[in-house]
Amino acid sequence: MTSDAKKLRLWKRRGYYSERQLVKRLEKAGFKAVRIPVSNPSAAPLPDVIARKGLFIYAFEVKNSKFYAYFPRSQIEKLFRFLDDLIPLPKQYKYACLAAHIGKKWVIKFLDWEIYEKNKIPEKICLTHRSHTQLKI
Repeated sequence: MTSDAKKLRLWKRRGYYSERQLVKRLEKAGFKAVRIPVSNPSAAPLPDVIARKGLFIYAFEVKNSKFYAYFPRSQIEKLFRFLDDLIPLPKQYKYACLAAHIGKKWVIKFLDWEIYEKNKIPEKICLTHRSHTQLKI
């Protein structure tokens, strides 16, 4: 196996680990949560993790990094498309979330529906270990 192939496997394993850890933390906090195993890079609007608490639905894009995590526009759009097209609830019950596992810290950011509805999603969003988390888990 080449060095590049080994690096790719380790990178994928880190993401898988963080997705599983997020599900465990959400469940411990009283959410119903599941990891979507087919959420590899594709055109399908699937998040990495889906969670529910009461009537509220949360779609998460998850990244694992040592210092900062970048979420490209295409992944952010997929979160909103999933919630908009596949979850038949009013938008006040649906949350598009970015979750960054940076070192040992979790940073979670909720995205405003306005950026999707007005087509103002930035090219990328960066979360760092200093970013404010909007969901304590």
